Amino acid sequence: MLDKPPTVSPPGPAGLTQSLRRNIQALEDRRRDEAARATREEKVAEAITAFTGSMLFVYIHLAIYGGWIIVNLGLIPGVPKFDPSFVTLAMIASVEAIFLSTFVLISQNRMAAAADKRADLDLQISLLTEHELTKLSELVVAMAEKQGIRAAGDPELAEVRKSVAPEAVLDEIESRQAGDGGAR
Repeated sequence: MLDKPPTVSPPGPAGLTQSLRRNIQALEDRRRDEAARATREEKVAEAITAFTGSMLFVYIHLAIYGGWIIVNLGLIPGVPKFDPSFVTLAMIASVEAIFLSTFVLISQNRMAAAADKRADLDLQISLLTEHELTKLSELVVAMAEKQGIRAAGDPELAEVRKSVAPEAVLDEIESRQAGDGGAR
């Protein structure tokens, strides 16, 4: 296979536009504000979740649980067994799992709420973009007609010039999902 250069050169490393910089800053400010508005309980849950999701947490547990098991299997001479049936170890691990899963769920709920906000923003921007593009297509067709270029009869342009009703799209999606039993 021949190595051909691309037909179009990739764009150079241009700097960010001012509007991109503003958008990035706005997102960063929003995240910082949301983090500052978090309750103390949410911050504690987030910190615990961050720690329990780290390799340090894994290493600490390997050392503690591994040591507990080695001692209670009698593999270290001179060190007496203190939980030979491992009932205490199982209880501690179970209680720890209950609390850790609760902290993870708290963090996931907070992340889901943030994701919902971003999804709402994405939807609003998409709807606005669709509206603007519909208006632009109407303007382009009118300009083409004024220049004597027949564009109004093009079925694709006619479709693009129609406004999309988000409610109708959502209704169609929901009816199709209901038709397959809600399966995706």
